[in-house]
Amino acid sequence: MEDIDRDSFDYFLDCITGDVVSFSEQILKEVEARLYENDDEEIKDDIEYIEYDEIPELPDWMEDEIELAMEILFDVENRYIRIPERNSGTAFNTMIEFVKTVEDEELRNILTRSLEGKGAFRKFKVALLEYPKERKRWHGFNAKTIKQEIIQWLKSIGIEPEI
Repeated sequence: MEDIDRDSFDYFLDCITGDVVSFSEQILKEVEARLYENDDEEIKDDIEYIEYDEIPELPDWMEDEIELAMEILFDVENRYIRIPERNSGTAFNTMIEFVKTVEDEELRNILTRSLEGKGAFRKFKVALLEYPKERKRWHGFNAKTIKQEIIQWLKSIGIEPEI
């Protein structure tokens, strides 16, 4: 679980080893391209399609990642479980709960106003820039909350985490 935005990566839990495996959108696009390579059906609109005179040669590390991504995507043994993204509502509620713990009334008011309207996440982070101690406290508060969310998620899929 990440704080809202996964950027361009996806994450999976290997239920056998306990490792977290990630791969980029670039790897996923390469997997999709390979899956549709010999398919006579029309390629979906959401897949970026490029015709090559020659298929570009990929570095070994990328080939390994593509193989792993295919293993994960076609996992018939249920070895891999996609790690869910942290939804924005949960993250927003965490910010609200943090604001309640702020002792400085002026900062508490600034943070409360930052959570109103569009761009609340950005405004909240910008507001904390001028308060390094509270910013550090926010990161700790958020990390503890995320840890609890992860523990709850693991339990929901039948894994008892070692803490």
